[in-house]
Amino acid sequence: MKLDELLAIDIHTHAEEPCCGPRDDGYDEFQAGMAAYFRNPAGAKGMLPTVQETADYYRERKIGCVIFPVDAERETGFRRYKNEEVAEIAAANSDIMIPFASIDPAKGKAGAREARRLVRDFGIKGFKFHPTMQGFYPNDRSAYVLYEAIAEEGAITLFHTGQTGVGSGMRGGMGMRLKYSNPMYLDDVAVDFPDMPIILAHPSFPWQEEALSVATHKPNVYIDLSGWSPKYFPPILVRYVNSILKHKMLFGSDWPAITPDRWLSDFETIGIKDEVKPLVLKQNAAKLLKLA
Repeated sequence: MKLDELLAIDIHTHAEEPCCGPRDDGYDEFQAGMAAYFRNPAGAKGMLPTVQETADYYRERKIGCVIFPVDAERETGFRRYKNEEVAEIAAANSDIMIPFASIDPAKGKAGAREARRLVRDFGIKGFKFHPTMQGFYPNDRSAYVLYEAIAEEGAITLFHTGQTGVGSGMRGGMGMRLKYSNPMYLDDVAVDFPDMPIILAHPSFPWQEEALSVATHKPNVYIDLSGWSPKYFPPILVRYVNSILKHKMLFGSDWPAITPDRWLSDFETIGIKDEVKPLVLKQNAAKLLKLA
């Protein structure tokens, strides 16, 4: 990856399709709910990009991207996108793409072994967790065997925080419980794994101030700004981006739900200082990912 040629690094993109062949039962309804929530057609059949299509899209824009699946098989019944497949496609597009993986913490020691193998043999740089989709509190000690493996391998963790479009508007929210994604639970994780980088994904509505508090207090905690158009960022978040946390804020889009084109366009309108923009768009991520 030629960092000098990149305009930005998007630290939050999803590998959605193809996954293990035909879509599982209920997957169309799930994606339709996501499309309604984000007001875009990405969830419709034929509209979700493959990992290769994602790489092509980002290369055209000279934007690097971190890509990952979400292992929520236990809670949703939807088969996960194979971590190895994501890593292999990312390796073939290493000029633009960085692979993260996802493992349900409920897989315990088997998950820990998988994490070590993925880092050592497939070049995985980090791991994505979605507490609401995976149905666990991030500070549950049962997850620590997996965190220990990730920390010892020197990888990054990225946790969904706040409200989610997953299950939005569906009966019972598709069983998704928002409580698991309060960022304050990650304060415990940051204490117990002080050398493991932790990224709090998204403006953490309705717990924005909790997220800012944890990121301010714990040196190993960062915030990615994905999942929302910047024009909807609360004023306190913009204030912290411009000041106290300017070295810990990361550009992320939440592709394909939100495109980087839209995010970057709206980011120009919210009063971010000129000297802060390059930090958020590329420099902070490059340092965290050890690209610089």
